[in-house]
Amino acid sequence: MRFAALPLLIAPLLCPLLAQAATLSVCTEASPDGFDVVQYNSLTTTNASADVLMNRLVEFDADSGKLVPSLASSWEVSADGLSYRFTLRPDVQFHRTDYFKPSRPLEADDVLFSFQRMLDPAQPWHKVAASGYPHAQSMQWPELIKAVEKVDTHGVRITLNRPDATFLATLSMGFASIYPAEYADQLLKAGTPEKFNSQPIGTGPFVFRRFQKDAAVRYVANPDYFAGKPKVDALVYAITPDANVRLQKLRRGECHIALSPKPLDVEAAAKDANLASVKTAAFMTAFVAINSQHPPLDKPAVRQAINLAFDKASYLKAVFDNSAEAANGPYPPNTWSYASELPGYAHDPQKARALLAEAGLADGFQTTIWTRPSGSVLNPNPSLGAQLLQADLAGVGIKAEIRVIEWGELIRRAKAGEHDLLFMGWAGDNGDPDNFLTPQFSCASLESGLNFARYCDPRLDELIADGKAVSDQAQRSTLYKEAQAIIQQQALWLPLAHPTAYALTRKQVEGYQVSPFGRQDFSAVGVAP
Repeated sequence: MRFAALPLLIAPLLCPLLAQAATLSVCTEASPDGFDVVQYNSLTTTNASADVLMNRLVEFDADSGKLVPSLASSWEVSADGLSYRFTLRPDVQFHRTDYFKPSRPLEADDVLFSFQRMLDPAQPWHKVAASGYPHAQSMQWPELIKAVEKVDTHGVRITLNRPDATFLATLSMGFASIYPAEYADQLLKAGTPEKFNSQPIGTGPFVFRRFQKDAAVRYVANPDYFAGKPKVDALVYAITPDANVRLQKLRRGECHIALSPKPLDVEAAAKDANLASVKTAAFMTAFVAINSQHPPLDKPAVRQAINLAFDKASYLKAVFDNSAEAANGPYPPNTWSYASELPGYAHDPQKARALLAEAGLADGFQTTIWTRPSGSVLNPNPSLGAQLLQADLAGVGIKAEIRVIEWGELIRRAKAGEHDLLFMGWAGDNGDPDNFLTPQFSCASLESGLNFARYCDPRLDELIADGKAVSDQAQRSTLYKEAQAIIQQQALWLPLAHPTAYALTRKQVEGYQVSPFGRQDFSAVGVAP
């Protein structure tokens, strides 16, 4: 197959810039973990690093549902599905800052470095990521990718050990961002490789300036951006964990865009002549992960009882104000291969108590519920959601203690498997159903920490692997529906909701689109005079 060069599609974003100040201020809900995105898996970190500072070989265009060129102007895939040859755009410039002055534009060597640091334990940069490379590991890239080779200055060939129908789409994910090998060499020689995470360099629309934890991230426009200089001169992420405060800042004009509003805030914005809301059906699932390695949660009957005990309808009304659709499994309903025929778990406390009794737990047991302090698209009101689950579990004899943990620590400890019940969410990055299965339910992802159910089953793992090995969508759907049946029967999650993703803006902002994947693109902002 050959994919001809197409113009890079850049989704327009809104920003209410004041006429005298070409700075776009965006109120976000949490600090990023860092800026070396390959080391992390949170969407907050992707938004602050990959989405504004970096580019990938390809990007996924949500409007068309297709992959489009980015740093690669074109690509070819061999007939056997094992070889991918990419032709890089010429004259793509890396950021120029006070701490790095690039001597050359993007070349094949940069692609080789970006991939090999994640794949090759002998690569000097491989050990810099103390916690490893969670996405690369969960996607099984070290076993999948046979070689990454330089064809010429602007040509790269990636060879796989086996066909993988998801590989090209995976290249659009944040962790597949391309970094400058020259900058990496500079830091390694200076003995300061940690600056890769605190002083990032990319090819993206904005250039990093500084980060104040729990306060702000500041960027300036990249005048040399290959897709055209952004329409604003500067971008500020104003870190504002409280959704109520985000709305207040928006009303006062301190922010131009407020992300992750609560449903009630959306209603309030509709009554304010200075504000507007933008929305889309999110390709996301909110869930409670049940740690299948912690007794008595290791018993399927106990996990099923938790599902039966929860009043999901009341939860959706209270937390999402009915702005989300009830989840029955890992996939949003608009996903191809969605198993609509699976029954799910109706609210049935009596049956839940019976299952607990059969498991030898007629008197219940004690456990913990972990949640974050601040709201997000996937969890608008963490405190209320945790309290509702706590009350429903108490109704069947399960005594659950709520633990509110700061987002960065929550992710770190959850990846280590310390949690019992964990309020979490997952956003598909590339429109492929495997993007839910491999990261959340594969055995490889258990090792990398993203498998929050802590579940490794040979049959489920085989179905996930087989689904990637064939290109026929009907065959893949059959395999994925069987996988969904196992996930539901084993009750690995308490599925909660498929939300509608909203953002609030000031009325001067034009053209902002909310991504169904939770990604952010501020490269083509328009502002009314």
